[in-house]
Amino acid sequence: MELQLALDLVNIPEGKEVVNEVQDHIDIVEIGTPVVINEGLKAVKEMKDAFPHLKVLADLKIMDAGAYEVMKASEAGADIVTVLGATDDATIKGAVEEARKHGSKILVDMINVKDLEQRAKEVDNLGVDYICVHTGYDLQAEGENPFEQFETIKAIVKNAKTAVAGGIKLATIPEVVQSQPDLVIVGGGITGQDDKKAVASEIRKVMNK
Repeated sequence: MELQLALDLVNIPEGKEVVNEVQDHIDIVEIGTPVVINEGLKAVKEMKDAFPHLKVLADLKIMDAGAYEVMKASEAGADIVTVLGATDDATIKGAVEEARKHGSKILVDMINVKDLEQRAKEVDNLGVDYICVHTGYDLQAEGENPFEQFETIKAIVKNAKTAVAGGIKLATIPEVVQSQPDLVIVGGGITGQDDKKAVASEIRKVMNK
């Protein structure tokens, strides 16, 4: 089970500072969509250069031009690139083919997919590496969490690894771990804490049990 740290509301120096603090307890650094919008793909490159032992995910949330955007992210050093499950199969296939050329991986984010069960089946047959259930920031504010949806895809997905994201924190990690995802994505549950290192260490301990 891997732990991914989502960096969303930081600039590059702040992001590096956080990663430096928790690097011993995480596997993947996510350059969140807001960071990519603010800083561009250089944020991916700088993070990969600074922490070559960690995988870097570029959260591009691709909806179109899959091959081109995956190429650009991979050239910047991204090990994993995100594509939205709500897009068409052609975009996902193009992204997967391009990722193979660069040795990078594709994570499909199922945020706002209406028929989760049906779409998860379809996406699982497209050669993607991860399928992620994700309760978005705005829905978290309304009290939603991704755990029920995760049970749905866990039962369906046979080829890809499974991932879960959305408001996960130390208090909810035991519930998450019970469902046995391959990848757990935590943002503010670590980055918003005073002692980030201690919290990341505790989360990792629960995951390793």
